[in-house]
Amino acid sequence: MSRIGKKPIEIPSGVTITVNKDNVVTVKGPKGELHQAVDRDIKVDIKDNIVEFVRPTDQIRHRAMHGLYRSLVNNMVKGVTEGVKKNLELIGVGFKAAHQGNTLDLALGYSHNIIFEIPKELQLKTTQEKGQNPTIYLEGIDAQLVGQVAAKIRSLRKPEPYKGKGVRYVGEVVRKKAGKAAGK
Repeated sequence: MSRIGKKPIEIPSGVTITVNKDNVVTVKGPKGELHQAVDRDIKVDIKDNIVEFVRPTDQIRHRAMHGLYRSLVNNMVKGVTEGVKKNLELIGVGFKAAHQGNTLDLALGYSHNIIFEIPKELQLKTTQEKGQNPTIYLEGIDAQLVGQVAAKIRSLRKPEPYKGKGVRYVGEVVRKKAGKAAGK
């Protein structure tokens, strides 16, 4: 049995979870509302402020979806109560980040600046203090969207293994390679 799938989700106060006839789970909380369509084979049971997911058989497909939908709904509950945050830092000489509304302007060492449009569901903030690396702060209620946008920004200039330059998550450890051995 899926260890993650069989763990119940406790519903915090102020959060309501409903399932309609099309097996769409709706989570409403203090920060907003999220929807997730659940596979028709997975049954969602809500009772006594606890949500449980039940699968019909031990088929590989059902076992995979059992844990998946439990994790997705759990992330939705966390999102509407606490919110989801991802922070990225730019490491490299001349790397800069600025924002105007939900438009992110990045200088990442290319011949041109990269203009990146952030979805309106997310809040964006950038800081650039003297002696510190430029930092991008993303915040929202949808964990999938926050993670996807952060990964897309990181993919614009991944950290390279020799000097560590690039865009990385705050706290991410990049293993460095030794480089060429010194010549004669």
